[in-house]
Amino acid sequence: MSKILVDTNVVLRYLLRDNEAQAQIAKVLIESGAYLLPEVLMETSHVLRTFYEIDRPDISKQLFTVLRWVEIENKDVMIRAVEIFAETNLGFVDCILVAYHELKNSVVFTFDKKLNNQLKREEK
Repeated sequence: MSKILVDTNVVLRYLLRDNEAQAQIAKVLIESGAYLLPEVLMETSHVLRTFYEIDRPDISKQLFTVLRWVEIENKDVMIRAVEIFAETNLGFVDCILVAYHELKNSVVFTFDKKLNNQLKREEK
């Protein structure tokens, strides 16, 4: 059987439990090892930050909860990106880039000064 690919709304219902019926379905899907795209993780962090005004450390804790259960490509990179997100003011995509640089030795080129500074810190 194929893995079920879940979207941001499913992840949000799982985390926020603001609709109990949907939260229960989301719990079953996620905790049975649903498949998650990195873009969904990114959008979830964005919605939690901008719409729900949750702070970065709490968002990171919630994303770690999701990552414990789901399958996601380059899970090690996504876990590291969430850690970086909690520790910095970088956007989530930039955190993913830093994580790829750090864990996969990816060369990242950017004109973004804040991202460049973080990349240089990771090289030390």
